[in-house]
Order: sequence, then C-alpha cells, then structure tokens
Amino acid sequence: MDILRALFFVALVAAPGCSSLPTTESPRSVTNSLIYITQTALMHIKKLITNLPVPSLVEFSTPSITGLTSISHDLGLFINELQSPHADLILQIHTDVSSLEGLVRYYAQTMNCTIQDRPQAHAADHPFPDSHISRTLVKLKLYLENLLLHKDKFKVC
Repeated sequence: MDILRALFFVALVAAPGCSSLPTTESPRSVTNSLIYITQTALMHIKKLITNLPVPSLVEFSTPSITGLTSISHDLGLFINELQSPHADLILQIHTDVSSLEGLVRYYAQTMNCTIQDRPQAHAADHPFPDSHISRTLVKLKLYLENLLLHKDKFKVC
C-alpha cells in the first residue's frame, strides 16, 4: 500500500502543470476580498452605532488614503483604539478591522511595498468608555467609507 502511495505522489509531482498550487491570489481577488471585508465592517459598525450615544456636535477628520502602506498603518491605529477594557461590545468590529489590516499587510508584501511595523498598542482606561467607543466607531466608519470611495488605492504602495 505504501508503494502505491509513493507512486501516486511521484506521478502527481512529475505531472506537468500539476506540481504546485498557486502561491498568491490574483490582485482582483484580493481587492474584492478587501472590499468585502470593508463592507462587512461598515455594516457591523452601522448596526452598533444605532445603539450607542454618538456625539453630534463633533466633527471628525480621517487620514488621507495614499496606498497600502498608509492603509495598513491607519488600520493598525484603529485596532489599537478598539482595544479597550470595555471592548466586549465591539469585539466583532475589532475582528473585522484586524482581518482587513492583515489582508492589506499581506497584499502589500506581495507587491513588495515597504510596510511599517504595527503601531504599538497603548491600552488606556478612558474615563468615559462609551463616548470613546462611539467616537472611535464614527471615525472608523468615516475612514472605511472613504476607503471604499478610494478603492483604487488598494493597487498602490
């Protein structure tokens, strides 16, 4: 039986075009995955924001989106913001953003982009955790909406 397995393995490896699996996804496939994860995170944020007090008089600005390097850095900062002792409420959003950042980082590396180390997390206990979470979610929502508008930046370092 072991001889049959060995012969099968040799035949599989020796067969032209069948010796290896593709090691990278197509750029279009990765871009579609990035868009899908971004849309999913936005859906989760919008659902959660309806249940939280959102500061209405505060204006938020988001960082400019220049390419995969800046996207990875900005998402790393948001991941840090989403780490809180009171983060049970936003665990799914944290997971969404972490997945998005990981895929952006992976795609940037396949394109030989220079990627910075992830920003250091500074877990802080905010005196008003609900307000902090609300502000972070609003900023993240605006950033992700802007990211979808500039999805062409997924193809640039």
